[in-house]
Amino acid sequence: MQVTRQGNRYLLYKESSLIGQAELDGDRITLFTVHTQWRGRGYGSYLLREMLRMNDGFARQISSRFVAPAPENDAAMALLQKFGFSPTGAPDGSWQRVHAPDLSAVELCHRFLESTIPTGGSFLDATCGNGHDTLFLCRKASPNGRVLAMDIQPAAVEATNRLLAEHGLQGVGRAIVCNHRDLGHLIPPGTLDGVMFNFGWLPGADHAVHSAAESTLPALQAALDALKPGGVLAAVLYSGKVIGDGEKQAALEFFRSLPLTKYTVLVCEFANWAPTAPLPCFVLKRPFHTGL
Repeated sequence: MQVTRQGNRYLLYKESSLIGQAELDGDRITLFTVHTQWRGRGYGSYLLREMLRMNDGFARQISSRFVAPAPENDAAMALLQKFGFSPTGAPDGSWQRVHAPDLSAVELCHRFLESTIPTGGSFLDATCGNGHDTLFLCRKASPNGRVLAMDIQPAAVEATNRLLAEHGLQGVGRAIVCNHRDLGHLIPPGTLDGVMFNFGWLPGADHAVHSAAESTLPALQAALDALKPGGVLAAVLYSGKVIGDGEKQAALEFFRSLPLTKYTVLVCEFANWAPTAPLPCFVLKRPFHTGL
């Protein structure tokens, strides 16, 4: 059983036979059908789940909304309820599924950047991981901007490029294998509108492989050099039993040492979270040097 995506159409195959399909027009499900002989066997659930998944419907840190037409029968209603749909109250009888992400450190970075970096800009994801920050930046950059993503682990780069392809954004961004400390060799000074760092380890991978201060500090400096005046750097710092707090403390010392005449630095602590909670930080590069 497999679902493939062709533009806004989702095709459900059992072996080589097409047994169902769905269409998504923006946030609206305009077609959803499973061939009669395959109904009542879980194939409709699989098709709907995969369509939602391919459009970030289950992403914890991404907002999503999907609208379905009024269910035709009890089975269709049960399927929608299973995946969190409820009536909109609209005259057409439509149902909707709305997901609002938790305000995690990463989500806070996304919300802050959404309001501060320009649409269609040039961005860098310096620690792309599984690609969700890269995807966010590509959506912000599309259609005329560009995004470069990098990670030292090939598995992360492959996952990121695959995610961008699934969303049709491979023409806007791409990921490469590169240590973020070397980003200055790839990006000329003063050319980026925004940079993201999400330090720590690759989710789902070996926690013993993680970023460290000896590469993080040169990377942060290179990223600030690469920013245009008015550009923004966002970084999430981590600490804990596995990685200690050496990188976190070194990065905080670096941020606090930046001259006020050139940068504004925000460290956004979640006051009622544990001391080891992820720590979002922002550096705004001043648009001009005041000389003060």
